[in-house]
Amino acid sequence: MGFITVGKENSANIDLFYEDLGEGQAVVLIHGYPLNGHSWEKQTKALLDAGYRVIAYDRRGWGESSQPTTGLDYDTYAADLNELLEQLELTDIVLSGFSMGTGEVARYLGTYGSDRVEKAVMFGAIPPFLLKTDDNPEGVDGSVFDGIRDAVVKDRYAYFKDFFDNFYNVDKLRPERISDQAWQASFNVACMGSAVSSLVCVDNWLEDFRDDVAKIDVPTLVLHGTEDRILPFEATASRLPDLIEDVMVIPVEGGPHNIGWTHPEVVNPLFLAYLEGGLEAVAAARSEVVSG
Repeated sequence: MGFITVGKENSANIDLFYEDLGEGQAVVLIHGYPLNGHSWEKQTKALLDAGYRVIAYDRRGWGESSQPTTGLDYDTYAADLNELLEQLELTDIVLSGFSMGTGEVARYLGTYGSDRVEKAVMFGAIPPFLLKTDDNPEGVDGSVFDGIRDAVVKDRYAYFKDFFDNFYNVDKLRPERISDQAWQASFNVACMGSAVSSLVCVDNWLEDFRDDVAKIDVPTLVLHGTEDRILPFEATASRLPDLIEDVMVIPVEGGPHNIGWTHPEVVNPLFLAYLEGGLEAVAAARSEVVSG
């Protein structure tokens, strides 16, 4: 584990916490709101067991990283990611994001290109554009996000309770796929995050990634729950085949938003097959998962 400095706010450094584990091809994991890099634990173990190097970091504002009030936007998040890749001298990586982290994947590739990236993966995709507008009728009405902002300002801890209930679809999946203890662990991480980021990130969700995804020129695997209540499948992942040239979108039946935790027996074999054999290998692995 370690820290890199990516900027300053007044007299204090802005540092990113990261873990660098194992050996082999590097898989860089970017977490979702409002969690940290440890939220990838079920994928981290599978990747390490399969012989990959795993690098997971905490976005500014979350986890053990600094909690500044500046740079809380996707251009800066992508710049932070670029700084991490440069300082660790990483090349030929697999760039994988979950939820908000899929925005970093898109913005990084759209801005910095794919010189360092061999493959991309999105769990619970936020691209291409979540907000409903005249030229984006498939999006979500803006009033939904107005309500979220109001709830975060009023009592972000109460908001997190409702958020995680829908993040994990606890009414359907508890306790078989999400225990009370795992739910509580996520809640605790969220509460320790930045109050400023808790609010500003709601605006981040409305970022338009259509130009970014159009520039993605590496194979991309998208895994997305069909019952995702946070980022509905039809408004997000289902639209990506029309926008990314070399992409495979896999709906995870009955999956909530955080399929990495609730459905590892489905997503991990697909993830590993993709890393080993590309998109061509995913179809065969998918058949085995379904038949198994």
